Amino acid sequence: MFSLFLGLFFLLSTYASPILPESLAVTPYDVIVVGSGPAGVIIASRLSENSARKVLLIEGGGPSYGVTGGTERPQWLAGTNLSRVDVPGLYSTIFSNPSNNLLCQNQTKVYGACTIGGNSAINAGLFYEPPASDFDLYFPAGWKHADLVPSINRLYQTQPSTDKPSLDGIYYEQSDYDAAKQWLVNNAGYTELDINANAARKTKVFGHPVYDYANGQRGGPVISYLQTALKRPNFQLQSGTWVQRIVRKGSQATGVVVNVGGRTSTIRLSRKGRVIVSGGALKSPELLMKSGIGDPAVLTTLAAANQLGGLPSSQWINNTAVGNGLFDSPNTFIAMEGPTIQAYNYQYDSPIPSDKDLYLTKKSGPYSIAGGSCSFWDTIEHADGTVAGVQGGLSAGGYEAYTDAMTVIMNIYGTSGLGSSGKVVLDNTTFLPGPSASVFYSDPRDAQDIATFIRRLFDALPGTGLRPLSLNQTATVPEIVQYITSDTPYTRGQVNHWSSSCQLGACVDANTTVVGTGNVHVVDASILAPLSVNPQMGVMIAAERAWELIDCLMG
Repeated sequence: MFSLFLGLFFLLSTYASPILPESLAVTPYDVIVVGSGPAGVIIASRLSENSARKVLLIEGGGPSYGVTGGTERPQWLAGTNLSRVDVPGLYSTIFSNPSNNLLCQNQTKVYGACTIGGNSAINAGLFYEPPASDFDLYFPAGWKHADLVPSINRLYQTQPSTDKPSLDGIYYEQSDYDAAKQWLVNNAGYTELDINANAARKTKVFGHPVYDYANGQRGGPVISYLQTALKRPNFQLQSGTWVQRIVRKGSQATGVVVNVGGRTSTIRLSRKGRVIVSGGALKSPELLMKSGIGDPAVLTTLAAANQLGGLPSSQWINNTAVGNGLFDSPNTFIAMEGPTIQAYNYQYDSPIPSDKDLYLTKKSGPYSIAGGSCSFWDTIEHADGTVAGVQGGLSAGGYEAYTDAMTVIMNIYGTSGLGSSGKVVLDNTTFLPGPSASVFYSDPRDAQDIATFIRRLFDALPGTGLRPLSLNQTATVPEIVQYITSDTPYTRGQVNHWSSSCQLGACVDANTTVVGTGNVHVVDASILAPLSVNPQMGVMIAAERAWELIDCLMG
């Protein structure tokens, strides 16, 4: 009987205008997690393993995957239990066929998902283990690689991943992989390898992308963690519910104020309860600020605009690290043409019939993958002994002015060790969070490093038949710097790998507790230093580690 009630509640709670159950407003919770992205799902699921704890996971958006009640799909998926989220090959169509149901609408000043699963419901699903050096160089005591090995092992045990997502075991649309292999391995001296089996190696390495997919469909914590948690009577998911602020008495959180369909309610914490903020690197600092935790100058502005719910200044918590250090990888698109390349363009409404049938009948073919054929990494060493990470990859098709049948797009961006960062700023009119202008290239060395990487790649092109179209192959490093720092459709792009806006050891302590509070935590990409790889797996590792720490604090 309970499972029937739980299933009914789950379905009701994932549609656009859910009604806040009376029990949420009456029953105190031991754990309230704000945000159902990868970190929020994992930390909520893990903490609910203790059956004595009442755990509530709150999500502002609605359904995504089919299993969550998501029904947004093209006609060719009609009659299946799949939504557009479930099909990896529909990943890139979110840009050409945007979703009002999945994307943040009037919630942030950047591109992102506000839905069950967060950005893991709309991104490519890349699943790269960060090298040990990232943790040992850039993370504080208690978060070194040796401390994280149990978390990494648990994640691998719980979260499936693969570099061969098509269930028939075939790599599809490989013409650009083969061309890149000749270029990078044969000419530039890169090593082709299994990327996660050699996670420590991030200098001149090349290989097939690794995805957190399972059974030919998009995977991620919504599939691997959330479905297990939903079976527990002490766990509850409430979507369509926006948390406006954390209610505090001094340094102690006592609950959260939520808005559901225009109605405001307060959800209470138990006496020893904890609030865990997992809204992502933009939304988490916003929530802290609007809860009276942050830079006093920012809080003064918010108070004057009646954004703090009447909280007096005597109850503000001075934490100037909230929102500081915001990072994203600066992205450059370079169109590449080659005589052996056969571009592939994914279609939302009208895929190639044979490819559609192959996916529907066997979960195989081009639509079993997000479209990237390869990933590669290198490092740039500086005279002072520091190292910057750089990364690249090839997509299956073209972009903007470069879309012919022999053209694909190379993505190039900087990763760990870059010097540029910014802060989360709240818009003066809407008070929505966005990045400051200093996020990209405020440290000139970053542009120099990325330009050096591009120049090295171009030096290995002769004899491959490949040629860049959007940037002259003979461009010098200074010319490449000028190009990548200019404002064009191909440069200064946001990869939306936002991180580092509530850093360990500054904004939060080593236990992820927000400095100045006793029971408010941040667990998401905000606490990560910039990583050498796409941050999704790193976020999941951090959530597993945070579970160990918070579980110990709760006893």
